[in-house]
Amino acid sequence: MSQKRKYIILLGDGMADYPVESLGGRTPLQAARTPNMDLLCSQGILGLAKTVPDGMAPGSDTANLSVFGYDPGESYTGRAPLEALSMGLVLGENDIALRCNIVNALNARMNSFTAGHIHSDFSKIIIGELNRALADGSIEFHAGVSYRNILIWRNYPYADVCETTPPHDIQDRDVRPHLPRGKGADRLIDIMERSRGIIASSAAVQDARKTFKGDPESVWLWGGGRKPHMQTLEKRYGLKGYTISAVDLIHGIGKAAGLDPLEVKGATGYIDTDYEGKAAALLRGIEQRDLVYLHVESPDESGHEGNLEHKMQAIEDFDKKIVGRVAEGMKKFSDYALLVMPDHPTPLSLRTHTSDPVPFCMFRSAGWQGPFDRYRGGAFTEADAKKTGLYIGEGHRLIELMINGVLG
Repeated sequence: MSQKRKYIILLGDGMADYPVESLGGRTPLQAARTPNMDLLCSQGILGLAKTVPDGMAPGSDTANLSVFGYDPGESYTGRAPLEALSMGLVLGENDIALRCNIVNALNARMNSFTAGHIHSDFSKIIIGELNRALADGSIEFHAGVSYRNILIWRNYPYADVCETTPPHDIQDRDVRPHLPRGKGADRLIDIMERSRGIIASSAAVQDARKTFKGDPESVWLWGGGRKPHMQTLEKRYGLKGYTISAVDLIHGIGKAAGLDPLEVKGATGYIDTDYEGKAAALLRGIEQRDLVYLHVESPDESGHEGNLEHKMQAIEDFDKKIVGRVAEGMKKFSDYALLVMPDHPTPLSLRTHTSDPVPFCMFRSAGWQGPFDRYRGGAFTEADAKKTGLYIGEGHRLIELMINGVLG
């Protein structure tokens, strides 16, 4: 009996960038040492894909939905509902979820959208204090990983979810022009303002400062929406699989797509994440399932920080410790496909996401037929990907190309 084909997606969040003057006008992908991704480009196909549809915000939510194979214009309901799904939180039809970042916005300036990469145990203490002070039957707080938490508003009384701004889009800027807007915004702003006093006056929080990493000052609410409804990848393509990530967003999209999370104890979402642990988990998981989606957050976090050294390290670690190890481990299978790409650019000069097309490399052990065979060669860079002439204008169709070897 023939072996069922295996599918691997390796996602380096925010790896794509713009030319950097200190790198001689090269991008981090051009300057970084990436022999494993470059080798795959010579063996597979290289091109550009547009993962964020026109008119939509260039977030990791919309972009990763595309890479998972879903048209964000049809599937996207908000970022926080996807993260709530990952956390096992149940949303009713009239409920909304919002992302509840613990931040430092002292003096009305977004000093740190991560509260200094606050430790998860510290964050959990703050979320507990907020629940004690503010939860009232309609509002409830749920602790996630590090600064990433969730607020649920039960029986939300309005048709439209109010407009909000991601805190990573306003780093080092005055937060006041970017407060929530629309119906329900007054209540969200009140929660954000009251959180300052709760954090400042809580004895438990002050004790935690002595033990845990972090500099929390308040919370910032954003990314609200209602629960998603998506057809699973098993129903669409007959695929069962896993997600591997340090962030709830990816596991949430995966759950909506019918995939199960594989937890890696040392996964942090930062440059100190356990790359080897993630690669090992993937190679174990693909023995049992058809597809594994492995996500690494660290290039994106470094981009938001504007930290060139960290971004270069994150890209090189991704290449060596993820791509190299996974590519070698997959050679035991006779039939498999491997996709490597970022979800969106996170340029160091802007410190936020953009909707520019991103490079992708796709390898299939079965090879390529027809026109796609000519799109090989070059290095895994933005410039070389553009040079091949292969452009996928609808990023959610990449999964169709990976499965079928053609675009129908």
